[in-house]
Amino acid sequence: MSLLVVGLSHRSAPVSVLERAALAPQSRGKLLQDTLSAEPAAEAAVLSTCNRIELYADVDKFHAGVAELSTLLAQHSGVGLEELTPYLYVHYEDRAVHHLLSVACGLDSMVVGEGQILGQIKDALAVAQEQHTAGRLLNDLFQQALRVGKRAHTETGIDRAGQSLVTFGLEQLAQGEPVEEWVRGKRALVIGAGSMSSLAATTLARAGVAELVIANRTVDRAQRLAAGLSASASASALPMDGVAAELPKADVVVSCTGATGLVLTAEAVQGALEARAADGAPRGTALLDLAMPRDIDAAVHRLEHARLVDIESLAEASADAPMAADVDAVRAIVTEEVAAFGAAQRAATITPTVVALRTMAADVVAGEMARLEGRLHGLDEKQRAEITQTVRRVVDKLLHAPTVRVKQLAGEPGGAGYADALRELFDLDPQAVAAVSNPEQERP
Repeated sequence: MSLLVVGLSHRSAPVSVLERAALAPQSRGKLLQDTLSAEPAAEAAVLSTCNRIELYADVDKFHAGVAELSTLLAQHSGVGLEELTPYLYVHYEDRAVHHLLSVACGLDSMVVGEGQILGQIKDALAVAQEQHTAGRLLNDLFQQALRVGKRAHTETGIDRAGQSLVTFGLEQLAQGEPVEEWVRGKRALVIGAGSMSSLAATTLARAGVAELVIANRTVDRAQRLAAGLSASASASALPMDGVAAELPKADVVVSCTGATGLVLTAEAVQGALEARAADGAPRGTALLDLAMPRDIDAAVHRLEHARLVDIESLAEASADAPMAADVDAVRAIVTEEVAAFGAAQRAATITPTVVALRTMAADVVAGEMARLEGRLHGLDEKQRAEITQTVRRVVDKLLHAPTVRVKQLAGEPGGAGYADALRELFDLDPQAVAAVSNPEQERP
């Protein structure tokens, strides 16, 4: 079996395709189950964020795996396969490992170095575990990605290479003015109370916004978020049906919900702008849309006195020239960790064979001791124990060097063949080896 990833991201597809292909949270479990039902896949995990949709699988056939995973992504995303295919990328084995580790370190993010992706990778692993679609390979891989991402942020200055998507979006709205100065005295409306909206609310509160209103479908969740921010700003909560009345009062609007349709239409924003003008409020409203698919009508871009920054405009503004030394340092970490992961996976393939060999040796010792006891009737317990221990030591010493060495060799490129050689040399029962690999399988 081998690791395969098929996906699309802001680097491979236009935002118009990404937002149509976005997976609703409730559909991810079904995608994982359908992937496991497909013949080529034994494990599956899906990483779905506002900037990427990637399907990871352990497959036994490359071409069949690519075809099946591509078809599944098309079926569950709602974008036809023919339209989706030109934007899909494929990574296999070590390249797939390299890709996920790079993603975990923020090297593949819209804003290089952002750390929120680690939480999204953690969530992807949790969903796969809940759905029982992550086996040893994907559990090891995603756990490794989380460790490597944390290592990159700890050992390098990659955090300085880019800001979170929220901060970057607010900086685009501020148009060069420091965010702390730009938000001072403003009233902000945050729509949604999920992870991204919570980050936006926290960022605005810490930046010094005067008033903060959080709207959410589940108002209790918005109230909890507002209560946690009340020490930094005047924060309150309201249900989604209160957005229309609040919109004319807001100087800054940040929206990131899981809605499948528009949360704010161009007509609603135009009406809010007119109401602000009638009330003598400062002209203009700044809007940040971090949702995928979009929450705010793209037509708002054309409205006078409205400034909209969305995922598409963030992609255009994103600069890929952060601190080169830090990025190079992270790339070196990724390269090192990919090699370590590959060596560990290759070494793991030899373990069932070594265990089966030692089990066979123990069975031989037990059989020979039983035969000896049948011939030497005068042995007392102490003598029998001493002879048994001596025979076991001889066997252990004979097996120690070759089994240690074969594990070392298996960790090197091309080392998978050593397991086959060991099974052939010692005439090991394939079913005995399989039983070690799959403990739930009963030995014959």
